[in-house]
Amino acid sequence: MKHPLTTTLTGLFMALSLSGTALSQTPQGEPTRKPRAVLELFTSQGCSSCPAADALFVEFARDPELLVLTLPVDYWDYLGWKDTLAHAAFTQRQRGYAKSRGDGQIYTPQAVIDGVAHTVASDRQSMMQIIAAHQATPLPLDVAVSEAGGQIKVSVSGGAGSGSIWLLTVARFRSVAIQRGENRGREVSYANVVRSMMRVGDWRGAPMSLDLPASLARQADAETYAVLIHSDDGKVGRVIGAGKAPGF
Repeated sequence: MKHPLTTTLTGLFMALSLSGTALSQTPQGEPTRKPRAVLELFTSQGCSSCPAADALFVEFARDPELLVLTLPVDYWDYLGWKDTLAHAAFTQRQRGYAKSRGDGQIYTPQAVIDGVAHTVASDRQSMMQIIAAHQATPLPLDVAVSEAGGQIKVSVSGGAGSGSIWLLTVARFRSVAIQRGENRGREVSYANVVRSMMRVGDWRGAPMSLDLPASLARQADAETYAVLIHSDDGKVGRVIGAGKAPGF
């Protein structure tokens, strides 16, 4: 089995109504705040418990100190509605986190915070407690992302250890009318839906800069992008650094 994060999503996804600023129109000089925590939501359009979590993550996405990402999974597709935003790689990522933690807990809606903590994503009180704890201890690496002249520059601070650098393309907002299954008749909105993940480099402890062609982030179904650095322990696990595209 391939490592869950080694999958590069290059397939076509269903086009949905767009909201937000197109990537090509993002203000290149606009600074973004360093994320103090990374929240990943594993959700499904076929899960009756998920819309409450989806709405909560739309709310969390307004906080500039959080990097909020939605990753729809495909394992509930058999319930009568095939998730229009899901991808098997997101399911693999969720399983990788569970294996790394050692608890094997995979469910929807599940929130994974900084790659190490998890909770029921619709539980506001639990989410707020975990977020506060992680914001109190920021990610160890500083990651700055800028863009100019058709290039994305990723600058990473120095520190202990090593890691892998990932570029994630993101659709800022999607709204889906669900026609069958447990959520039949509901229109559900999602914030910061991941559309692709690709490994673009490695960090080996020293300060570094990485230049990437901006075309890597220019996908028809994504308006922006984010950068994650995972601790290089051979498993999907701890997030040690994160950055947002200008204007994200």
